[in-house]
Amino acid sequence: MRFLRICFLVLFCSTPAWAAETPAIEGTRVFQSALTFDEFLLRLKASIAAHKMGIVAEACADCGARKIGVEIAKNRVVMIYHPRFAVRMLKASIAAGIEAPLRLYVAEQKNGTQLTYRLPSFTFAPYGVQDLDAMAYELDGIFEKIVADTLK
Repeated sequence: MRFLRICFLVLFCSTPAWAAETPAIEGTRVFQSALTFDEFLLRLKASIAAHKMGIVAEACADCGARKIGVEIAKNRVVMIYHPRFAVRMLKASIAAGIEAPLRLYVAEQKNGTQLTYRLPSFTFAPYGVQDLDAMAYELDGIFEKIVADTLK
């Protein structure tokens, strides 16, 4: 029995765990690309900069997994925002500050890369503040352009 457990662990840890399909969740957008993960991530970062948004932070689960000897599919959570939106957001609602930065999730798949994000308008809607809603719809448009340029 112990031998079977060891074989399972060796097989599990040596085989990349590919990202599963993302379920359809209200307010969430999912895009597929045939680009490799690395090429997609480079294009995404260039598009973020071109649309005058900033990368605030980047989380890397596969980097952490490698540190403990486990290989998983590449993925990143790219957190983006810009001070011009932070000022507007906080003026409209201090409580909404927890929502920033906004996140883009990039996941390696067998045949390319998947990008998932929650619409800013959906993220900020629960606050019920007109100025915040206006800003969020503006951000929806920027996110749409970032994705379109990345997928070109």
